Amino acid sequence: MLAPDLIAKKRDGEKLSQEEIKFLVENYTADKIPDYQLSAFLMAAFLNGLDTDETFWLTEAMLHSETSIEFPEKLHPVFDKHSTGGVGDKISLTLSPLMASLGYNIAMLSGRGLGHTGGTLDKLESIPGLNPFWSKTQIKNRLGKCGIAISGQTEDIAPADKKIYALRDLTGRVESIPLITASILSKKLALKTDGIVFDIKSGSGAFMKTAEEARKLARSLLSVCKKFRHPAVSLLTDMSEPLGHYIGNYMEIIETVNFLKTGEPEDIREVTFRLAYEIARMNGSPENKREFSARLSKAISSADPLQKFIEFVKISGGDTKILSNPESYHRPKSGGRLPAGKSGYIAAFNTELIGKASLVLGAGRLRIEDRIDPMAGIHITKKIGQEIKADETLFELYGSNRKAVSAAKTMLSESYKIRKEKIASPRKIITLIEN
Repeated sequence: MLAPDLIAKKRDGEKLSQEEIKFLVENYTADKIPDYQLSAFLMAAFLNGLDTDETFWLTEAMLHSETSIEFPEKLHPVFDKHSTGGVGDKISLTLSPLMASLGYNIAMLSGRGLGHTGGTLDKLESIPGLNPFWSKTQIKNRLGKCGIAISGQTEDIAPADKKIYALRDLTGRVESIPLITASILSKKLALKTDGIVFDIKSGSGAFMKTAEEARKLARSLLSVCKKFRHPAVSLLTDMSEPLGHYIGNYMEIIETVNFLKTGEPEDIREVTFRLAYEIARMNGSPENKREFSARLSKAISSADPLQKFIEFVKISGGDTKILSNPESYHRPKSGGRLPAGKSGYIAAFNTELIGKASLVLGAGRLRIEDRIDPMAGIHITKKIGQEIKADETLFELYGSNRKAVSAAKTMLSESYKIRKEKIASPRKIITLIEN
């Protein structure tokens, strides 16, 4: 079997066999196929597509290059959640302690920020002392102790995906749905959980800009999960505006703690509660959405979810003192404000531009060598549909220096629209897709 023959076959729109795909993945991972040949294959797959069988075989080959994590029987059922990424998306941090407080075990391998979207690991690392990289043994032990295991990928968990993703990122092949599917599932299925709930975001702040693109990705993920006989559902959620009111790593820890205390703001509650319900439904819960939501609200009132989050931070080496009053530990180097400039109702946000402004402030990386400022970020005071006065502050900015704050302010001034007529707030839950 020769790599050039397989590249030509996919270039001509032919279907590859399971053995041919396995050959490409195994030999590339073992450095027996050079970058330029796999890059040519990825471009052929990007242009001509992969069918469900090929996507399954690619996922399988990448998965088998990795070390899987089996959980002891006493810890089951264990559930996972995956988000395709958004601006202000802190749902992994609100969902996991909430479900853990009800006796569910939640395990997930999380990542850093990608493009204009924030990463769960960067948010966790904004807590002093917290180390989000756990060994396989630590993942199992800590899940048993507090019901939450959120860890970064270790070297032996995703070697094939790590190499292939880096090549896709550098050569313009990131947006291929079959390649996205294989990348996500080769990591997710390495954790031997009892089910996955996918949060597929669409809108100006998501990688999938339209609901139709999001549906295609959701169906692709579910069809491959079905071939693996792994339970999964996909929830399509709206990312036409940032989730919550805070963007930036430590600022999103503040909002996480506030949510676990109060169940607010409403949009975070809506997405968190619905994902929680879908996990419970996968586990066979007889409760309907209203009954389960009441149970979640009661849990928040009890302070049990906040206690679970504190346990998780402590077990990860983080300083739990800051969680009693996280706002008092927010000490940015520079700040500023941007008033609305016009009276009326918030009509729209360019959420991707807001995410990019947060990067300029220091909340993410513009270059691979950049250091993240954990205190940098944006506070958005209003949501779509809410009234604002011309002199009212719409954005509070916190950055590494005055120059960054000034540049981000210029970007944010182009990121919203105000109209005289009141418009409805967008629904956060678009639809549920199941196999």
